[in-house]
Amino acid sequence: MTKQIHLAAHFPGVNNTTVWSDPRSGSQIEFASFERLARTAERAKFDFFFLAEGLRLREQNGLIYDLDVVGRPDTFTVLAALAAVTDRLGLTGTINSTFNEPYEVARQFASLDHLSGGRAGWNVVTSWDAFTGENFRRGGFLRQEDRYLRAELFLRTAWELFDSWREGDVAADKESGVFLSRPDAGAFAHRDEHFDIAGRFNVPRAPQGRPVILQAGDSDKGREFAAATADAIFSRHGTLEAGQAFYADVKRRLPRYGRTKDELLVLPAATFVLGDTDADAQERARVIRHQQVSGQTAIRHLEQLWNRDLSAYDPDGPLPDVDPIVGENTIAKGRASTRMFGDPLETARRWRELAEAKRLSIRELVIEVTTRQTFIGAPATVAESIDDLVQRDASDGFILVPHLVPDGLDEFADTVVPLLQERGVFRADYTGATLREHLGLAHPDRRPAA
Repeated sequence: MTKQIHLAAHFPGVNNTTVWSDPRSGSQIEFASFERLARTAERAKFDFFFLAEGLRLREQNGLIYDLDVVGRPDTFTVLAALAAVTDRLGLTGTINSTFNEPYEVARQFASLDHLSGGRAGWNVVTSWDAFTGENFRRGGFLRQEDRYLRAELFLRTAWELFDSWREGDVAADKESGVFLSRPDAGAFAHRDEHFDIAGRFNVPRAPQGRPVILQAGDSDKGREFAAATADAIFSRHGTLEAGQAFYADVKRRLPRYGRTKDELLVLPAATFVLGDTDADAQERARVIRHQQVSGQTAIRHLEQLWNRDLSAYDPDGPLPDVDPIVGENTIAKGRASTRMFGDPLETARRWRELAEAKRLSIRELVIEVTTRQTFIGAPATVAESIDDLVQRDASDGFILVPHLVPDGLDEFADTVVPLLQERGVFRADYTGATLREHLGLAHPDRRPAA
């Protein structure tokens, strides 16, 4: 059976896929940029718009990391504003479960779902470092092994709040002007090792019942958490072999929670470069990779692994002959990428071997090991690649990350989307009003309770 492809648009904001130096690059914080990208995604009939969240400005060598200088606007504020300028596009945001409280977050998401007519989505994340936690009352108090426990309890507590209202709990007698409700409408009481709350939830049942739940963990605990609770899981595995392995692993976990494979979508993040021909796209991709990695950006990236100040090194010269400092990263604070290198000594050894074999400078090496575009080619080539990966169960779709804000999605919407529609694998128009309907997910009131 031919699968339908799901597509979402990620506002790139403060990450190293963005090309700030391009003359077409606009503001990363003005509302017009968010609106432009969201309107393009809706014009292309995408499932949802995705906005990441940052709770503290990242630092490197004691200074604000260069990609953070524009700041990090509040997710709920931006999504609520986008609800007023879009009609069908899902509105999904990252909200932290480590430092927020269930009542507050449930109230905000229920409100967003009402404001948008049932288009809210919640990417549930944990916070991994005490550096971010310093902004909050309980900064850094959680051990790493406890983060997913709190996240699961947080989510299930929020579900209890969403579910404390049911359809028909409140009705109005227009003749008498009296509002009627069940005595227990909105009532809740929850106690566990992280939360002890009781009261009455003050937002009636939202159109979706609960927001669509997304999760981005790639660890074994993260995958298990997604299998138990999420409607969609982000992935960084965008190639066929790695994608199929991740897809199969996550889907096989679902039956133990009474779920079918269709109840959890796998959506890798993906970048793209288009051209008139495949060769043209390859050349554009080469230029973009060099735009994304300046000499100083390359040094900063290397510092994150080496855990040393490398500002005296020439980015066009060889890698440092000293080894990384193993232990707590004191150079780069608040950057999740520092956790992705694995063993720093082993990674440095592999990078040295690669640099020597290909005669790469520091900058050339960083370009080699980062910023790989997922899809490069003419529109027909990219459409075929996306369709092939979805049909071969390497994903259920993709969350696209353009390298330009705010108009970096336009070319994809105008050239690739029509080709996917011609193939019959992507919608020509929205057939539902809610994000759950876009994603083919059942309403919580019409499926067994989690």
